Amino acid sequence: MLYVVIIFLWTAILLYLLLGGADFGAGIIELFTSKKNKSITRKTLYSAIGPIWEANHMWLIIAIVILFVGFPVIYTTMSVNLHIPLTVMLLGIIARGTAFTFRHYDAVVDDMQNLYNPIFAWSSFITPLFLGIIAGSAVSGHIDPNANTFMEAYIFSWLHWFSVAVGLFTVSICGFLASVYLIGETDDEHDRLRFAHKAQFFNIAAVVCGILVFIASLIEHIPLIDWVFGNWVGHIAILSATLSLVWMWYLLYQGKTFLLRPLAGFQVTMILLTTTYRHFPNIVILKNGGYLSLLEHSGQEKTIYALGMALLLGSIFILPALFYLIYSFQKKEEVAH
Repeated sequence: MLYVVIIFLWTAILLYLLLGGADFGAGIIELFTSKKNKSITRKTLYSAIGPIWEANHMWLIIAIVILFVGFPVIYTTMSVNLHIPLTVMLLGIIARGTAFTFRHYDAVVDDMQNLYNPIFAWSSFITPLFLGIIAGSAVSGHIDPNANTFMEAYIFSWLHWFSVAVGLFTVSICGFLASVYLIGETDDEHDRLRFAHKAQFFNIAAVVCGILVFIASLIEHIPLIDWVFGNWVGHIAILSATLSLVWMWYLLYQGKTFLLRPLAGFQVTMILLTTTYRHFPNIVILKNGGYLSLLEHSGQEKTIYALGMALLLGSIFILPALFYLIYSFQKKEEVAH
């Protein structure tokens, strides 16, 4: 049952990156859109993320609950040593959701829209930035549970080149996902071309930020190259992601959009797989060679069994309801057209 719980944890993180990440990416796109195109971009964003913008955070909640219940030592270490970036990320989620709700559903259109819009866009940028910083910090070896100063315990555990580079890489991935997803949300050829250019821009940004991640890992002696290229899983994942990227841009050049979303999601899945496979089950790598393992630092066997059963049974009820939510809103949009 422990492996069932771990699979749910990894899947929840992946789905939050694919769905919640694209959700954040919508705001990032708005941040990088010219003033004359912001209005039509927002209209497309509303139809795309409106149905499930809040439901996307379900995957983050599931991941947090799994860590809290099933892996209390790991949860405690991360929530204490990384409480500053965690707080910033959660505040970003709150600010973004609040701004989206008020600017989209506010019955009165007034000058407050000038406040809601930048809050939504900038919090959409800040949240994935700190999500990536947290992820990078967890495997960077900078977390020191024996630190005896504030700076060592709560600042230097996450504020370093590698984690910031991972944060920027996460932002670019979110922008790329959202751009690809939005290509199929518009019937206007001009808007489709705009989102295609956005996808190209964020694709290049992801490559540049990815290079920065590797450079930072070399500077800080983090064995990222070995994690990615030191095993057959990494070789297959990188090759598959590269080929799917070429295929995706070929389809886009041909004007075909049907497989763009699955291909973009597949590429991000391969990236997550290749960066987590090599150091599994060590989810947190501590300073001076220590680590926290999903296998060695799990909760009591009865707790893990109960958690696994709850996840299995819960998915039977939650997933069909989520799919129906998406389906019903898509049908609503079709009727409206």
